[in-house]
Formats: sequence, structure tokens, C-alpha cells
Amino acid sequence: MADAVTDTGRPGRPDSGGRKGKAVGVSIAAAVGGFLFGFDSSVINGAVNSLDSHFGLGSFLSGFVVSIALLGCAVGAWYAGRLADSWGRRNVMLLGSAMFVISSVGSALAFSVPDLLVWRVIGGLGIGIASVIAPAYISEVAPASGRGALGSLQQLAITVGQLVVLSSNKGLASAAGGASQNLWWGLPAWRWMFLVGVVPAAVYGVLALMIPESPRYLVLKGDFDRASGVLERVSGERDGRAKVEEIRTTLRKEHRSSFGDIRGASFGLHPLVWVGIVMAALQQLVGINAIFYYSTTLWQSVGFSESSSFTTSVITAAINVVMTVVAMLYVDRVGRRRLLTIGSVGMCLALLLTTVAFSQQQGSGEDVALPDPYGPLALVGANLFVVFFALSWGPVMWVMLAEMFPNRMRAMALAIGTASNWIFNFIVTFSFEPATRNVGLSWLYGAFALFAFLSFFFVRLKVPETKQQTLEEMTGDTYRRPEAGARR
Repeated sequence: MADAVTDTGRPGRPDSGGRKGKAVGVSIAAAVGGFLFGFDSSVINGAVNSLDSHFGLGSFLSGFVVSIALLGCAVGAWYAGRLADSWGRRNVMLLGSAMFVISSVGSALAFSVPDLLVWRVIGGLGIGIASVIAPAYISEVAPASGRGALGSLQQLAITVGQLVVLSSNKGLASAAGGASQNLWWGLPAWRWMFLVGVVPAAVYGVLALMIPESPRYLVLKGDFDRASGVLERVSGERDGRAKVEEIRTTLRKEHRSSFGDIRGASFGLHPLVWVGIVMAALQQLVGINAIFYYSTTLWQSVGFSESSSFTTSVITAAINVVMTVVAMLYVDRVGRRRLLTIGSVGMCLALLLTTVAFSQQQGSGEDVALPDPYGPLALVGANLFVVFFALSWGPVMWVMLAEMFPNRMRAMALAIGTASNWIFNFIVTFSFEPATRNVGLSWLYGAFALFAFLSFFFVRLKVPETKQQTLEEMTGDTYRRPEAGARR
């Protein structure tokens, strides 16, 4: 792989198929950060009940242990863009890899609640870094014609990471006879759930050393020959030096991203930055992570056995992967806005179905159940929601954040949008268990349905179409005419 994508010197121009293959290869390598993002953010799913019993967590502490990593994610996302501009994309990927390793080992060997919280925050910092660097790097090496599909690799990697960790959790719990039972070396299965994360974290670090540096970072640092080589060999540019000059023109005001680049008349920020903030918030407010962080606990709470709950969570994660692949196939053909609107309608209807099912919940406390046919109905609604989310808001939000901002504000705007995503992820995740007990699942999923409904109108009114536009064509005025890109 190193020979295929090296960024030293100026290579000759291979055939277009070869160039496309190299862009795909380096994008997949970068997207391993997304795999860790999904893996580490969902590993808590199978361990949360065991953590509750082992450490004697109450409702508040249980929600805090699950969600505190998300505060680390917000901080990591906030600083990732500036670190990437100072250190380079690859070096920041290596930093994220190291944090994943430390978090996995520390969480597996945690002996008290305070040190478990520390390791969770460190893992969150790594996730936040990966959530910014992977889509930014991919958007900078991908050709415009395939940037939507390659940008969607981030979300695909997230979904694969969720599927792998949920499958791993189920396998470990089954092998031990329960998540709290001892497995190897006297360690219970839930500790091994965390420890397994060391393997993909190490792989991510190795791959980060093998991919070329981003051409836009190289131009920023004045290394024009290497930038030209990467653009020709990886991105498929026929004239790398001409593209370098185009990038230099757009980066003259971006030598160091600052708040000055994103200021505007709309409450102090450029309107397009607000579009990114709201879009990132809505992706979380529809409730996707209420399913992926708590699905095992959720299904147990309404009468499913532990084994059946693990199996149901794995099936949901598999559906997420398959539909993300479908989104990748169509995002560059159908367009970003159309997929988002289709997803909003589908999510709203699926969440309403789930709301109706949970309104029939019987019992209280830990003795609750959904009578027939409402148990299967809740499963159908939840999985239909995942289908439409994975087809639209899952991958497309990350594609849009990585590509819709002008070069002069991209690093800062992407960091702010991603931090918004993690902050609202924290709000939804932290409040899920208390809200479930105090207002009930029916009202909670009804609220998610409302946000899905509102997301439809937000896309129609505010979100620009960026299909087939190069990053240098993103001038920042498309927010005034959302259909502009669609007419290209």
C-alpha cells in the first residue's frame, strides 16, 4: 500500500481506473477512524448493565458513564481541525489511535468509577478527533465526481464498527454465560468487550503511517511538489500543478483558521455555519444513538431476554451497514438534499410507529413488557427508522459538513459542526435513561419523531446542494439558493 500511495515526488499519470483505486484505498484507510468511532461509542452497549451492578451505579451515574465520553468527543472535535492544520492530518490520526489504545486498556482494567470516567473521556477525545479528521481528509483527496460516495465511507465505517462491536459483545457474553461472568484470565466478559478495541486502534495507527498527507495541507505548508504528486496519483488530477495553484488561491485567507473566518450577521456566525450546526444537532435529536447506545438495555426493559436483546442489537447494526452502502451508491447520483428529505419523511413515520408501540407498555420498573402485537411492532418501527437514517442523515450529514464550507472557513466550521453533533449526542444520551423512567418511551420517541418532522423543512429551506462541485467552488453563498448545486 505504501508504494501505491506514496506522496514523495511527482509520479507519472496512471490510467483513470488506477487513480480511482488509489483514492478509494487511502479513503478506506482514513475511514478506519470511523470504524473506531463506531466501535468505541457502541462498546458500552453490552457492558452498561454489568457496569451498573459491578460499580453500584444509580440512574444518574449510569447515564453519566455512558455519556461522558461524548463530552470528550466534543472537545476532541473542537481542537482536531486546528491540530490538523498545525501537525498534519496523518499525525493527528496517530494521536487518535494512541488515545483509543489507552482508553480501551484503561476501561478494561478500571477499578473505580472515577478512573473509568477518565478512560472514557480519553476515548472520547480520540473519537472526536477521528470524527473530524476522517471526513476532512477524504474530502481533500477524493475527486469531486466521487466525493459523496467516498465521504460516505466515514459513516459506513462507523456502522461496521458498531456491527463488529455488538457482535463481539454478544460473542463474549455468550462464551462467558453472561456479560458479568468471568471469561479468560479471571476477567469478566464486559472487561474483554473494552479490551478488544486495542486491535482496530493499532491497525488505524499503522494505516495512518501508510497513507499520503492531504494535498491541501501540503499546499498550506508550501510543499507544492508533494501536493501535486498526491493530486495526480491519488485524486486523479490531470494537471497537479494547476490544481495546486487553484488551491493556493483559495487558501490565502486560511493560513490559520479563526473565528474571523466564520463571522457573519446571523447571531455572530456566517449563516452557512449555522446550517452546519443545526444539521449536526438534528442528526442526534432524531434519537439514533438512543438505539445504538441503549438497544440491548432497551429491549431487555420491555421483556426480551439478555441473549435475544444482544441478537436484536446485532441485527439492527447489520441493517445500518447495508443501508449505508445503499446510500453510498446513490448519494452522487440522487444528490444530498433529496436523500436527506426522503430520510426525514421515513424516519418520522417509523418513529411514530415505535411511539404507538411503546404507548402500550405494561408494568413498571424492571417488570415491564409489550403485549402482542406491540413488541414486534416496536422492533419493526425501530429498524425502519435505522433503514431511513442510514440511507440519509447518517452518511450525508458527514459528507455535507466536510464539503459545503469554503476553504477559508472549512477547518473551523467543520470543527464547530462536529462539536455540535457531539454535544447533542451527549444531551440525548445522558437524558435517555432519566427520561425513560420519568416520561416514558412513548413520549420520548414521539419527541424524536417531531425532530425528524422538523428536519424535513430545515433541509428544504436551508441546506444547499453540493453534488458534483469541487471544494474550491464552495464559495459560501450557496446557502441563499439551496437548489444551486442541483441545477449544475
